Amino acid sequence: MNDPKETIKKMMIILSKGTLENVYAAFVLANGARMEGIEAEMFFTFFGLEAIHKKRLQSLHVATVGNPSMHMPTMLGGLPGMEALASHMMKKEMEKIDMPDIPEFLDILTASGVKLWACKLAMDMFHYTKEDLFDGVDAVITVGGFYKKSAGEGVHMLFI
Repeated sequence: MNDPKETIKKMMIILSKGTLENVYAAFVLANGARMEGIEAEMFFTFFGLEAIHKKRLQSLHVATVGNPSMHMPTMLGGLPGMEALASHMMKKEMEKIDMPDIPEFLDILTASGVKLWACKLAMDMFHYTKEDLFDGVDAVITVGGFYKKSAGEGVHMLFI
């Protein structure tokens, strides 16, 4: 069970969604890896780029439509103001447990050594530049570049 060959050496987390609940899940997992002494790298693609876009990272929200975990009919989730209300309520609950906001969490992640990579294809598709991104982003790389960084024994990949 404690075979050194089975040791997790690095977590490679791919974030493709920009909803508050997905971004926090990815950030918590990356932070948890670092707290356990495991290397962690994050690859932000498609709407996951919202989490590292300077002008958008403060306005992430909870997905209320099509989210079965909201425990409400889909039609209610689509009502005007419902997404804002759910997001506000979630942020208040996170404050109660001292969960950092997105910019502070990004600072914590980069300070702990988490590498942040932005997907070149998604950057091109959305017409983003490196200057649009959180300053702690290490680089804009291709999928192939990400795979090269994922090579090796003890590397685990997680898609969110």
